[in-house]
Amino acid sequence: MRVNLPPLQPRSRPAHESAAWARKQGRFEQMNEAIFRAFFERGEDISDPGVLAALASSEGMDGEDLRRALEGHDHLNEVIADERAAAEYGLSGVPAFVAGGAILFGVQSPDALEDFVKRASQAGTDERPGPLPHLPIKLSKG
Repeated sequence: MRVNLPPLQPRSRPAHESAAWARKQGRFEQMNEAIFRAFFERGEDISDPGVLAALASSEGMDGEDLRRALEGHDHLNEVIADERAAAEYGLSGVPAFVAGGAILFGVQSPDALEDFVKRASQAGTDERPGPLPHLPIKLSKG
């Protein structure tokens, strides 16, 4: 998968609400990947309920049901709880990776991802994650 710096930086809360909705459908992984690809590969506005409903439909879910859930903010409390938990870990960007006592967030270079995997695989499973440096890189829009 090629990750591009999207042309816009929308508010991601509607996308997170959509993922929470999909979790209740047992389809979190499909929706999460669809949102990720829409944003990072195609630069779509993942704050737009129409875009999110279309993504759900493209994954075989009920897009209109998602649109109603977004309009009613049916999963807002769950998303806010997730945001608070992320803040406790020191996460302040997406995408985010938490494994083996290590945290990495933001768009990363292949070297940074490789280092993260090495550090995470060497850590114990019961460690509470601690922050790693945020190492953003510049990506071309090509």
